[in-house]
Amino acid sequence: MQQDDKAAKAWSGRFNEPLDRLAQRFNASVDFDKRLAAFDIEGSLAHARMLARVGILPAADLADIERGMGQIAKEVHDGTFPWTIEREDVHLNIEARLTDLVGDAGKRLHTARSRNDQVATDIRLWLRSEIDALTGVLKTLRGRLLDSAEADASTLMPGFTHLQVAQPVTFGHHLMAYYEMFTRDAARLADCRKRVNRLPLGASALAGTSYPIDRESVAKELGFDGVCENSLDAVSDRDFAVEFLAAAALMQAHVSRFAEELILWSNPRFGFVELADRFCTGSSIMPQKKNPDVPELMRGKTGRVYGSLFAMLTIIKGQPLAYNKDNQEDKEPLFDTADTLRDVLTLLAELLGGLKARPDRMMAALAEGHATATDLADYLVRKGLPFRDAHEVVARAVREAVKLGKELPALPLATLKSFSPLVGDDVFAVLTPEGSVASRSHIGGTAPSAVKAAIARARKAL
Repeated sequence: MQQDDKAAKAWSGRFNEPLDRLAQRFNASVDFDKRLAAFDIEGSLAHARMLARVGILPAADLADIERGMGQIAKEVHDGTFPWTIEREDVHLNIEARLTDLVGDAGKRLHTARSRNDQVATDIRLWLRSEIDALTGVLKTLRGRLLDSAEADASTLMPGFTHLQVAQPVTFGHHLMAYYEMFTRDAARLADCRKRVNRLPLGASALAGTSYPIDRESVAKELGFDGVCENSLDAVSDRDFAVEFLAAAALMQAHVSRFAEELILWSNPRFGFVELADRFCTGSSIMPQKKNPDVPELMRGKTGRVYGSLFAMLTIIKGQPLAYNKDNQEDKEPLFDTADTLRDVLTLLAELLGGLKARPDRMMAALAEGHATATDLADYLVRKGLPFRDAHEVVARAVREAVKLGKELPALPLATLKSFSPLVGDDVFAVLTPEGSVASRSHIGGTAPSAVKAAIARARKAL
């Protein structure tokens, strides 16, 4: 490394030799944290304006800083900014470029702050923006789910437990279950945002600053709800990052569950849905194949999102107060997770727009597995039989149906009566899938009327 490389370091005056070349690359983060540039500029400008307001920074220096930052922002946007690994990170790259452009005013910008509180501020500004963007994508996805659920509010399909046919439900009701999951995800993001939205700037390296700064005014200008109350915690806290990643992991789990069902449903053995061609691929050897690659990748991305959460938990677990270089490792998991989620949720919303239900195949599946057995038990209860006794009666009837190779509704009336004298001519009305779902018209039920009411409530809330 040349001497001018050593001199480029903001901290190099203490050292007698330049940083080892491998150590320099190992230590640098500019290749990935330069995406924080817009937020670094935003935070720096708010800091400079505060310094001017309290009389620390001359007005002429503030004007130079604002002019220089304007040019830097343009260079970053245009892709002409001269990023260099020798300046380690986004913060020192921008500060050095500012000094090149405006001279000593650029050197005064760092008064009353440290890179420790600077990076903590930048990452919170960035994450707040990402949460807002993800919330918007989630709203679009939830709207698509409502549209699809409304279109299939009366489409009958088997409901499953243990992946075995359980009871008839409607496809709209099934889709609304995912609406509920993603609504909880949106609520978790909103709650997480509250703890993200606190200003660390002013904590300086770890102990605060002796300058008469006004942290509250900076918080107000940057749109924070308030300031971090303890300087040690302000620079070392990454709980908000863990919380975001935990919310992201749960959201991705919901995506993965839905993707798994889409993969199963599109298999010819189910045939419940047809995926649009634009979300599938073919085989290099089998010309008949239509592979659900997009849902499979959605499912597969779950591993990297979970990994990011575990990585962040591991990063913070052994750190003494206050800031440690370990925290440089927080950014790549956060960046990757936010990027992954945004793509996955956007694709899922688009995929729903091209998803076609196949009611004939769903009804055919309902003809297998004795889906209305519970309805027969409920029928007997309404006739006066205790539920446990009714359960036993229907279990014996199902056993007979299996023995005869028939479905429960196909048993003759005389056969059904042989299991209980309470069975009457009206029994077949409760053994139809239509009758089964229509009877569940309470809030949260699968009846088409209940599904439509749930959709109406959801649209109002959304």
